[in-house]
Amino acid sequence: MLLKDFLPHPSVSQFVRLYRIVHFSFDNNLTSFPVKAYAPRPEQILAFFPYDTEKAEYKISKRKMDHFRTTLTGQQLEVINRAVARNILVIQIVFQPSGLYQLLGIPSYELTNQYIDAALVLTSDINFVNEQLYHAKSYDEMLKVAHNFVLSLIRKRAKDSHPLDRISKIILRQDSRFSIDLLARESCCSHKQFERKFKERVGVTPKLFSRVTRFDKAFILKNKQPHLDWLTIAIQCGYYDYQHLVRDYKEFTGCSPTAFYEIENKSPERSLGLSEAWYRYAIEDQTFD
Repeated sequence: MLLKDFLPHPSVSQFVRLYRIVHFSFDNNLTSFPVKAYAPRPEQILAFFPYDTEKAEYKISKRKMDHFRTTLTGQQLEVINRAVARNILVIQIVFQPSGLYQLLGIPSYELTNQYIDAALVLTSDINFVNEQLYHAKSYDEMLKVAHNFVLSLIRKRAKDSHPLDRISKIILRQDSRFSIDLLARESCCSHKQFERKFKERVGVTPKLFSRVTRFDKAFILKNKQPHLDWLTIAIQCGYYDYQHLVRDYKEFTGCSPTAFYEIENKSPERSLGLSEAWYRYAIEDQTFD
């Protein structure tokens, strides 16, 4: 069983933020499996399912997706309920905020709130990658397969870098509030150009991306330190007050903070005695040959 994030090799870190491996199996006597409610997080992900697949449904729009061997998800703004299978292995490539845009050239806003079969967007090589992952003998070998696939994408990258890429990473890393005008100047753009290019490269406006990032930090902090009250969490994560935290929770999950935390407590990893906060961002260096 493994739930862990890994840093990418420096040669791909301009495009890849981290690799994530999720691997666990349920008892053979189980006839149904827990559903994971994935809240919005500041991530665009290419995911491989070399073993069993999952079923997914958007909580609000009720769109359903079944049994994709590879999935591509853009920036999400609503909850996706994911029903895992008995033997689930997921290898995720989590891109830098504008990394996927640079590699594929697809405007990121076209992938916002999308969960699609990656084989429809990428070449047939992606099926071969899944085969390699299926036959891999270790997690290290899986990471090397993912790394080599990213290298192949980089060799065919569609778009050049832009000063705005650095800005999006700053928003992702920091807790402080930002002036959009200041960020626009830092990226050598007018205000309108900055918002338009940011949405093209990241998928949403800089203000909305900052809100998703702040919400995600609050979500993780509560999982990590469940004894903390919501006001403390709100202040530590850069909210003005508790009500602003409630607003984001209701917009992104449709629930109050407490109600969604109770849903999170019923997720698959909880049934195995784990919490998402125990592995997300507890990343370690990984060396590739």
